[in-house]
Amino acid sequence: MKTITEQKPFEEIEQYLEGAEKIYLIGCGTCATECHTGGRTEVLEMKDKLNERGKVVTGWMVIPTACDELTGEAIAQASDDIEQADCILALTCAFGVQTVIRYTDKMVYPALNTLFIGIEEAPAQFSELCTQCGNCLLGRTAGICPLTACPKGLVNGPCGGYRHGMCEVDPDRECAWVRIYNRLQKVGRLERLSELQPLKDYSKMAHPRRIEVKTS
Repeated sequence: MKTITEQKPFEEIEQYLEGAEKIYLIGCGTCATECHTGGRTEVLEMKDKLNERGKVVTGWMVIPTACDELTGEAIAQASDDIEQADCILALTCAFGVQTVIRYTDKMVYPALNTLFIGIEEAPAQFSELCTQCGNCLLGRTAGICPLTACPKGLVNGPCGGYRHGMCEVDPDRECAWVRIYNRLQKVGRLERLSELQPLKDYSKMAHPRRIEVKTS
């Protein structure tokens, strides 16, 4: 599982950095590296772009995993270079940005848009698997999530628009509910489709979410 990101338009990044002359760059060696949005190559490309526009990059690093506690140690080790900067530009997911701000008083700007949690199906091709809705339906739908696999997010499907097993919204994609039907048929559990799912309760997606794990 990976956090899938894309680079923001450089014009948007320039707006964030308006008035800042010295920048420190942070990338991520895990998800952003695999997405080719915030690894060593992308960090150095960003450094060159900023230099071309008259900005001074006081330093840079690619943290192995920008969203874990080792980020604090990495920032401490680079404290001299970071102190010289007016702000930090993070080529990480949103979780990485929010981790970095825990360890510095500098302004931290995101260089990436965080899209979804997913898997790499082919080199540089990623697919969303889970919206983390807090009320999992996979037991009813043969392990295929209708909220992410169906563009309409139907919990009782399919809609009337699919044709020849293909999605109405995206004709190049197999209908999620056709996939669910075929898999339930294969495992001999088609009766699951006769169980109407009540309207989706989105209360578990109310933000900010927090949970306390009970330990024995």
